[in-house]
Amino acid sequence: MVFKMTYKQRAVDALLLKQPDMVPTFELEFQLEEEMFGRKFFTEDFQPQSFCKLSKKEKEEKIYQLAEYHAHVYTSLEYSIIPCHWPGARIAFSENGKFPDELVVFLRYIKEFVGDNMLLGFHGDGTFGIPDGNAMYDFAYAIADSPDSVKEQAEAMAQTAIQRNKILQSYGIDCLFLCSDYCYNTGPFISPAMFEEYIQPYLYKIISQARNDGLYTIKHTDGNIMPILNQLVECNPHALHSIDPMAGVDIKQVKELVGDRVCLCGNVHCAALQSGTDDEVTASAEYCLTYAKPGGGYIFCTSNIPFKGMNPDKYRLILDIWKRMRNY
Repeated sequence: MVFKMTYKQRAVDALLLKQPDMVPTFELEFQLEEEMFGRKFFTEDFQPQSFCKLSKKEKEEKIYQLAEYHAHVYTSLEYSIIPCHWPGARIAFSENGKFPDELVVFLRYIKEFVGDNMLLGFHGDGTFGIPDGNAMYDFAYAIADSPDSVKEQAEAMAQTAIQRNKILQSYGIDCLFLCSDYCYNTGPFISPAMFEEYIQPYLYKIISQARNDGLYTIKHTDGNIMPILNQLVECNPHALHSIDPMAGVDIKQVKELVGDRVCLCGNVHCAALQSGTDDEVTASAEYCLTYAKPGGGYIFCTSNIPFKGMNPDKYRLILDIWKRMRNY
């Protein structure tokens, strides 16, 4: 069979709730490049102590080779969206309002290699996520003692994200991964009522501006999203990512509830990919494609990422299942 759509066109169709010629695939990150393709993306040459010693010409050559390798890996995997990450880029922006020049060069070269055949994705969230450790107490106290200050902080974070995302778009990014995590396996870290007050309005602002600017948005959160599912969908992202089976979220149910309003990404069981049998992995991948594929609006991927330490043969297995079942 001859397919006429590009990888990008498949992703765009799915994100717009249309039916492409096949189910597209991608991952928020891909950490098995060494196991599956022979070397790491960011080798020792890219460590700050090594990279800073290179001349401008040498740096440019390293970045060119890195972009070429990214294009090779993601074209080989047939991804429709390339996750374009650069170590420390988000920290650099938060500290001085500027991305590293190396990221700009890197994105330019990737665009040269893949042209208009793939979307380029980058992290773009700016909402409160699950606080780390003792910060949970600080967050709870802040809501109780000075809720207006919490909202002011949420607004400032959202505006920073909006400006950051505009800059990313000017560098060639097409798609935002909104990766603040809101949920444990038992449910959201704050009540739905608090979510509506302290997170939802600001997530909506980020997504609304991104849409106005022509960017695609994929909202990621692990855990049990069911208590806030409608609130997430009301923020109008193009897609929801994770649909986490380890938290009991069933993609068949989510498709029935909101599949006419938002594209779904994920649900292939990461724990099974780590420690399950081939039969368990196969069952998870087939389940996703059976129930999320019909009518379009689905992008096949894991429920988190293909992380370092995962058996690459298990990841190859789900890709083989995807290739067998992906055609419409």
